[in-house]
Order: sequence, then C-alpha cells, then structure tokens
Amino acid sequence: MLATINAKYIHASFGLRYLRENLEELRDSSVLCEFTDKQSTRDIAEQILAKQPTIVGLGVYIWNVTQTTSLVRVLKKIRPELVVVVGGPEVSHEPAEQAICALADHVVAGEGELAFRDVCRRYVRAPVPSGPGQAALAAPKTLEKFIHGGQPDLATLTLPYEAYSDEDLAHRVLYVEASRGCPFRCEFCLSSLDQRVRPFPIDTFLAALERLLDRGARQFKFVDRTFNLKAATSATILRFFLERMRPELFVHFEMIPDRLPAELRTLIAQFPAGSLQLEIGVQSLDPDVGARISRRQHQERMRDNFAFLAEHSHAHVHADLIIGLPGEDAAGFASGFNRLHAMGPDEIQVGVLKRLRGTPIVRHTEAFGLRFDPEPPYEVLQTDAIPFAEMQRLKRFAHLWDVVVNRGNFMVTAPLIWRGSDVFSAFAAFTEHVFATHDRVHRIALDRTAELLYGYLVDVVGAAVDDVRAALASDYERTGRKLPRRLRPVETTHRRSSGNRRQQRHAGLGAVASEAPLPQTKR
Repeated sequence: MLATINAKYIHASFGLRYLRENLEELRDSSVLCEFTDKQSTRDIAEQILAKQPTIVGLGVYIWNVTQTTSLVRVLKKIRPELVVVVGGPEVSHEPAEQAICALADHVVAGEGELAFRDVCRRYVRAPVPSGPGQAALAAPKTLEKFIHGGQPDLATLTLPYEAYSDEDLAHRVLYVEASRGCPFRCEFCLSSLDQRVRPFPIDTFLAALERLLDRGARQFKFVDRTFNLKAATSATILRFFLERMRPELFVHFEMIPDRLPAELRTLIAQFPAGSLQLEIGVQSLDPDVGARISRRQHQERMRDNFAFLAEHSHAHVHADLIIGLPGEDAAGFASGFNRLHAMGPDEIQVGVLKRLRGTPIVRHTEAFGLRFDPEPPYEVLQTDAIPFAEMQRLKRFAHLWDVVVNRGNFMVTAPLIWRGSDVFSAFAAFTEHVFATHDRVHRIALDRTAELLYGYLVDVVGAAVDDVRAALASDYERTGRKLPRRLRPVETTHRRSSGNRRQQRHAGLGAVASEAPLPQTKR
C-alpha cells in the first residue's frame, strides 16, 4: 500500500503514482490512498489498516512530516509487524535526526521507483488470495534500513499518467514532468543537489499527454525546475499545446527569468488569455546576495523578458521572492520588491527562507546569524540583518499581500493603497494597520478584508469615499460576489410625490442620495 497526507492545494501523490506504476508484478496487489491534513491521525490509520496491508509506503514532505510521524507511531502500536517504508524529500537527508526514520523499517532516499520495488520484492513471496492487497512476508536479513534510490534511467520507467482517474481529470491540476534535475546550484533548493538534468523521452511523454487530453484533461502543471533550460524541447512542448488548444486548457511552467529566446517568445505570445501561467523564480534582485547563494542571473535580460511578457503576451506571470536570504536586510528586500513590482508581474509570491534538509544554505548559518525554527517548515526566524520582530513584520506583509493582491479579489481597490507612493512601504503600513486592528490577521474573510480596506483607505490614506466604494464595487462585480450593502456606492432612492410613476421617471422627482453607514474598525 502507498499513502500520503496532502496539504491543502497540494497534490502530494504524484511521486507515489510513479512508485505504484513501476511495481511491475506487484502492482495489482497494491493500492494508493490519499488523505488530507484535515483528517485525524487515528482516522487515517483506521482506513489504512482496514485494507489489511503487509507493507505501507508513505510519502513524507515538509508540510506533512509531523502528521505522518504520528501516523507511523499509531500504525506500529497497533500492528508492530507491519512493514513501514518512508520516502520523499523530507526523509532523504539527515535521517538519523528524524523520529519518523527511527520508527520506520526502511527509509528510501531520493528517487524511489526502483528502490521501493526492490524492497517489496525482498519481503513478498507470493500473493495471498484471502484478501485484497495481502501477501505472505519473507524476512530479509540483509536488507539495510537506509536505501538510496539513485537516479534511474528515465526511459525505463513506466509513466504514471494512465493512473489518473476520471475524477482527477475533472477536478485536479495534473502534475506532469518532462525532466528531472536542475543545472543550477541555488543553495536554498533541494534541486541544487542534482548532478544534471535528465529528460524523459519526448515522444513517449507527449504521447502520454495526448491520451490525457483525449480523456478530458485540461489542467497541467509541469514540475520541471527549469522548463526553459533547453529551448528546443520547450518549444516542442509549447507547440504541442498550441496545436491542441481547446476551451479551459491551462498549462503551468516554472522558468528561470533571464532565458527567453525569440522562438519561445513567439510561441508564448500565441497562447490565449487564461491558458498559460509562468512561475518565474527571481528570489532576490541583489547581485551580491545572488552570488552568495550561488544564484546568478542576468538582470538586464530578466527585465527585458518581464517587459515582453507584460506587453506582448497573455501569460499570467507569477514571480517569486524570498525573505531572509543571508546578507539581505529589510531595506534591501523592499528595494528588490519595488523593482520587481515595476516589472509588471501579475503576482509576487513572497516566501520565507526555509532550511530544507540537505541544502547547502546551512553553510551560512553562523556567518550571517541564520536562526531557523526547529519545527516544520523550518522557516528562518531571524538573521543578523533582519531581527526577529522585523522578520515577523515581513511575514505578515507576505501573507496579506497574498490575500489582498495575489488572489485577484481586489485588483481595482488594492492599488489605491500605494497610489503615488512606494509600493512596499505603503502596503507594509497597511499590513501593520490590519495587525493592530484585527486579532486574526491570518484568517480574514473576504468581506472583512473589504471592510479593512475601506476603513484604511478612507480614514488613514484619506482617499475619497466615492472612489473607494466604486473600486470595491468593481472588484466584487468582477468576481461575481455581492458587495456588503454598507460598502456599496451611493444609491438613489425616491420619496413619495404627486404625479404618476411615468412622470417621476422623466422628471426625476424626489431623488435623494442615501449613503450606507461606515464600517467600524476595531480598536
């Protein structure tokens, strides 16, 4: 049995589908189960044990390691003989320091398709007909606990896409990959540990995508770290989708910012609105910081590429920045944020530096005072350039920017915050105002966010009431929601008067302005 606990919005079973499809003769004796982080550990254990598995393989990630550790404890308490195999990025490095690795029977590091199959073969002698998924166990005496999966020949792997169900196709963004690995050495990223980029055979890969399209798939997210690394392959994939363009088709690619040759530009420009999203990792615009973490990018070419995407394409551009990189202070981050904002991406995703296990970023820990939270997701708490209190303010900024700006609910209203001023400073002031007037800054409903925007823009910024009401009304109309009555633009009502309704309509008799009461901000 293969299982994983998905965090909200994350489809974590992609790697496990590879494992199951490559079990060969054991595949039909296996089952893949997905759970969510909203389910209790006991409920998950109950569902797993109800299938009477002999081997359980668990995918472990930074966002589910705590809950998965609890799950393994419960499974082992109830069924001590159950063979538990864990794998995934979180347990691929520093296994001796992790409780889940001590609890598990085997830990597979790295790519696990062949290694997991070997583990299962070593235990399983033959299927037992008495129950689904059951098998007789052998007791291998020479099978080590820690197993490195290596880098299998991608041409020999069975692709997992046939295993996507009709429900997956109808309701999920499907994860796909045309390659593995990354040639760059960004020290905060696990991909920096890969030695090279390995492509899947392009004809086999595209044939699999063709079958998914024929079955009704419309949403694809490429997990390749550098989709635009090899222009010829990128162009082939882009042409594949352009030639099969149909309603609701959506494709997401991760790209490096300074590599966009003419051929790719021409193809990107042909995608209709709503069909293409590009996630572009900028991370920092400070060249010294970039060099320090082994991330070098040509900034002039990057600015030119952003300008092209903004002016000549319909692509939705999602750009990433990271708070807390070694040597970058709050002022430097703010400067980079403003410069990136001026380049015109549709979203700026502000992330916080994390100490992913195995990444080289730890070499800067002492020199730059990096202090990481010991609990997942291991975010940096402070650096020698950004003290803890300032880091907390930046994290609140990141969260509220995502809620107010990135989600697209306030496209007209949000720019009123920084109109005529420095974008970062203006939004940071709004963030602190919200924090001071709202107890739960990380859980704010849409209508409450609208009220906070209204109160801040009118009472603090001094924006005209009519302008703010009109902006909010436009945003709500665009998203198909109903603006709370107290925030609506000035309405017109009519007093009773002599004369019939036709006369009133032509003469405009009795028209008066009726303004809803202002929302009260919490003090």
